Amino acid sequence: MKKFYSLLLTAVALPLLWSCGGDDPEDNHGEQPATASLVLRSQSIAEGAELNADDVQTLTLTYNTLVSVSSSADIRLNGTSLKATSNATTAMSVDIALTLEEGTSYTLKIAEGAFVARDNNKQVSPELTIHFTTREKAKPVNPDIAQAPVAATTDAAQKLYSYLVGQYGQKTISSIMADVNWNHKIADQVGAAVGKYPAMNCYDFIHIYVPKNNWIDYTNISPVTEWANAGGIVQLMWHFNVPLSETTTPGSDGSGVTCTPTETTFKASNALVSGTWENKWFYEQMDKVVSVILQLQDAGIAATWRPFHEAAGNATAKQQASWTKSWFWWGYDGAETYKQLWHAMFDYFKQKGVKNLIWVWTTQNYNGNADTYNQDTDWYPGSEYVDIVARDIYPNSGQSATDIVSGNTQEFLEIQAAYPNKMVALGECGNNSGVSYPNMSKVWSAGAHWSFFMVWYGSNMTDTAWWTDALNDANVITREQLPSLK
Repeated sequence: MKKFYSLLLTAVALPLLWSCGGDDPEDNHGEQPATASLVLRSQSIAEGAELNADDVQTLTLTYNTLVSVSSSADIRLNGTSLKATSNATTAMSVDIALTLEEGTSYTLKIAEGAFVARDNNKQVSPELTIHFTTREKAKPVNPDIAQAPVAATTDAAQKLYSYLVGQYGQKTISSIMADVNWNHKIADQVGAAVGKYPAMNCYDFIHIYVPKNNWIDYTNISPVTEWANAGGIVQLMWHFNVPLSETTTPGSDGSGVTCTPTETTFKASNALVSGTWENKWFYEQMDKVVSVILQLQDAGIAATWRPFHEAAGNATAKQQASWTKSWFWWGYDGAETYKQLWHAMFDYFKQKGVKNLIWVWTTQNYNGNADTYNQDTDWYPGSEYVDIVARDIYPNSGQSATDIVSGNTQEFLEIQAAYPNKMVALGECGNNSGVSYPNMSKVWSAGAHWSFFMVWYGSNMTDTAWWTDALNDANVITREQLPSLK
């Protein structure tokens, strides 16, 4: 009886439990199902990101399905309302246009339901908040100096120029002239004697007019690549030799000259006139140089380039006399012809594909003697043709070390004032007329903050004491201190 009674209770209880509907999924007492959320798969700006303002114009959010922007979407950046757009019909993302300022902290808030699934408008995006900041734009070192070179576009040239600008006024870069022009043996001698190397080595195309089988093979660029591969900066210049006359053959008889009509009948103005023998020589020699420079460019080497230097000579003297002339042929026909020569070379090099040169123009200035000489600003080729303004300074007979140092400072400040958007360098320096050029540490301390200084061979080249002072001065950069510029 007890067993039968238990079964009867169970049979009655089961329908009662079922009728309560506690587990019936169809019975929700009239409530709607909960809203489902879209799943955010990716965002183009991460939480806490630090960005460059110029690099970001859009925030892209990608979800797990096709999405549309709700008509009531509430999107705010630091409280300012923004608009969003959905991508193409096959995309699962939305774009939010941004206008950002430098050095600013941002909070982007996207309210729930700003975006909905295209196939189910009850599936909506959850609330999203993103915090990010934009960086202050780096202020350029020496902001008054042109921040890009006038013609150089290779990576190596851009790096070299940026390095020169960054160091300008902070430190001066040491340099040395190659003995005879296509080697680095004097720089190696200094390195062996002092234990540090000059940062730059300067090569001269002075003998390129000589047939290579007679002397120097400029097409063998290994003396230059060796220096660059050792971490040094390459400088190039050109004492542009010309024949004694139309009928002489430079190279075979050693008659190439750079100087005035007392030595050559070569006329600078004719070099710009098609059909003249001077014009033919001018372009033939440029082709030789261009060929070598393009080899260096292909090797990833950039260089400073100093052609047609010291053009004015003594031509700017206020009282003209037989000696107040230019001493190089490229300046002998005056400032206007000289500038045309510079422009012709600049344009021809560009036409030939040369893109690795930092162009250096050498002002003759007036040796700090404003009573006797005018400035040579009329000879300046123009800011669009020049990267650096240089000055060549050698002591005069009888000058004291104090006078030379103060003269350097005066010249530097005068040139800097005349060309405020260009770096100013000491293109050449050294001993002269039995007078020694002062220690570079004294020159710098007196305020002549040259971008670089280049010591001419045969002057201070083998003076170990002078180079020891220079290369151990805290304001002088050596090769060992250079960053990788290739």
